[in-house]
Amino acid sequence: MYSILAVGAIYVVMNLSILGVVPWQELAAAGKSETRFYVVSLMMQRLYGSWAGYAVTLLVIWTAFASVFSLLLGYSRVPYAAALDGNYFRAFGRVHPEGRFPHVSLVALGAVAACFCLLRLADVIAALVVIRIVIQFLVQAVGLLILRARRPEGPRPFRMWLYPLPALVAIAGFVFVLVSRQNFLKEMRYAVAILVAGFLLFFLRAWGRREWPFSRNQDPSPRLIP
Repeated sequence: MYSILAVGAIYVVMNLSILGVVPWQELAAAGKSETRFYVVSLMMQRLYGSWAGYAVTLLVIWTAFASVFSLLLGYSRVPYAAALDGNYFRAFGRVHPEGRFPHVSLVALGAVAACFCLLRLADVIAALVVIRIVIQFLVQAVGLLILRARRPEGPRPFRMWLYPLPALVAIAGFVFVLVSRQNFLKEMRYAVAILVAGFLLFFLRAWGRREWPFSRNQDPSPRLIP
């Protein structure tokens, strides 16, 4: 919560500082052209000259590179952890003998990210937003409601205030974000295709291991540790 408040305050102050230098009418016009990518550089150029605009542009590029680098390293741990748990390909659980990092997972994610660089940035962002909302956020919120209904006696190491209102509000908000996007059905097809593929792989894996729902002796609900 402190991080959200801090980032929100920084964002508001940053926009106010830009509006103090660049009129909002000019920003509105820039939003419809390629100039929207250089708003901060334009502000610094008007304040301190061309050298400041170039310097800020280099800093933005460096920050973007550092962000991608850190995210790639962080997300490479997700397939690695899944592989260690037996829920993903075992090759992704390999660790580099010297650097002690999951090199197979890192190279695979880097290759996929490089392929996405060949697509339009707007299309990639739109697809990722819709796919993540459908597969992660909506499914998590609905899964919470189902878990509480099926396991009312289960331990609650973390509690939700005013349950189930926050979950229902989150579901309504995510649905609104989805349907309010232009051509959202295009990205929805990708999300549904990935979701269906995930279901098929899950059931194939469960059938091969004789796990739920192909085994009557196992409880499908996850075990919560208090």
